[in-house]
Amino acid sequence: MKSLILGSGLRVIVSNNAGGVAYCGIAVDSGTRDELDGERGMAHFTEHLSFKGTKTRTSRQIISRMESVGGELNAFTGKEETVYYCACQSQYMGRALDLLANVVMQSTYPQTEMDKEVEVVVDEIESYNDSPSELIYDDFEALLFKGHPLGRNILGDAERLREYRTKDVRAYVSRMYTPDRMVIFCSGPVEESDAAIIRMLHPVLAKYPELNAGNAKPFVRPVDSIPAPSGCSYPLTVKMDKDTHQSHIMMGARAYARDDSRYLALYLASNILGGTGLSSRLNISLRERTGLVYTVDSSLVSYSDTGVWAVYFGCDRQDVARCKRLVIKELRRLCNAPLSERALSAAKRQLSGQIALAYENAENVAIGMGKRLLHCGRMQSREQLIERIGELTAQQVWDAARDVFNPDGLTILEYN
Repeated sequence: MKSLILGSGLRVIVSNNAGGVAYCGIAVDSGTRDELDGERGMAHFTEHLSFKGTKTRTSRQIISRMESVGGELNAFTGKEETVYYCACQSQYMGRALDLLANVVMQSTYPQTEMDKEVEVVVDEIESYNDSPSELIYDDFEALLFKGHPLGRNILGDAERLREYRTKDVRAYVSRMYTPDRMVIFCSGPVEESDAAIIRMLHPVLAKYPELNAGNAKPFVRPVDSIPAPSGCSYPLTVKMDKDTHQSHIMMGARAYARDDSRYLALYLASNILGGTGLSSRLNISLRERTGLVYTVDSSLVSYSDTGVWAVYFGCDRQDVARCKRLVIKELRRLCNAPLSERALSAAKRQLSGQIALAYENAENVAIGMGKRLLHCGRMQSREQLIERIGELTAQQVWDAARDVFNPDGLTILEYN
């Protein structure tokens, strides 16, 4: 991997990939938490609208530009970023970069397209509301970060979205879509040198000189002071009537920021507890031994200044109390004593193997490469990550578990 910073503060990162497919994109440090009070849902709505016409292309031309050569163009919005990306045959990498820059830098957000697209987003909201196993994650973060922008739903609400006008989107983009808040990432047949990167970008920089103009530093997201929800005593249980066939439950707490030195130890502990493998402690306890759930998992999400750890499961209503007791039992097991050296070695070996397999997904690796540079300002290879996992100690994992998995400090959300 190789990265550099242009005069505008724009960062570029490339990874040489000799395969026949290239993956490239533009990551923007602009997400739901960056919206002002009157802009709820704006980050995600802007992502949709960016494909609806630019100064030089219609929406149909945007759609067909990559699809006509078998490529794919897509985007997603998170709490702290919006990412536009392409996958295509390597010989069309230049075409993909040009289109991405056009969409990000020159979209016009016409009102006629906004009036149509808002109904698409409203349908997306309703589809999400019909999926309690997905919706519960947003409602859980709304509990953890009550009163803070991190607690907002990414999709926004239909009533507010229908009020937005072209000038509102342009005001948001003018404030947030600046080169110092962007990373261009590319995995393809690119030589990893400054000169080669500049040659690759020359056609784009010639069209959009603002991407290279000036003497700016990359944007660094300020660390907020996120207060705890007022008036809450823990464990905190909130019940919502969703009229679902099953009960859906989340149990968790605030966790570590993505750059926190304790994050990786907590990630390992979470994987032991309820990772993707069927041998996770929660899967053995709630599914294999008792048959109480179809799925149970422990997830960890990190942001620039905080994070979210949570256990999710769905079960019959009469089994909720028993399942919660079994989850707490496994939490106490991890909190009450450190892992043995044998258990630690097995857990590290499993997690390292999962990471090695995950790195076979070239598109996700390229996107992750861009996001890491955007948020952390540095690169990390698979080998470096696996090496860091190998260096973890039982004490570090135990300390992280006791700090975050404490059963007496849980927030619990129940859909019934």
